[in-house]
Amino acid sequence: MKAGAPPHLSYSVTDVLNERFPDAWIGRGGPIPWPPRSPDPSPLDFFLWGYIKNIVYAEKIRNIQHLQDRITSATETVTRDMI
Repeated sequence: MKAGAPPHLSYSVTDVLNERFPDAWIGRGGPIPWPPRSPDPSPLDFFLWGYIKNIVYAEKIRNIQHLQDRITSATETVTRDMI
């Protein structure tokens, strides 16, 4: 992000969020709106990214493919109740 610009919205990301968490994700263009340029940290800042990071880096990453596989596996453990 530069000069306070919001992150870009990717349709591939929103498609995955809509499929995995229908009507339950917070964000720009999502079913639960988040104010643009909001200075308030979201629960994701405090919980989800730390949770994912702990799973991903529980073992040493060997290469990019291994990292991608670990991220995919970690995100698949996230339940609707966790969000």
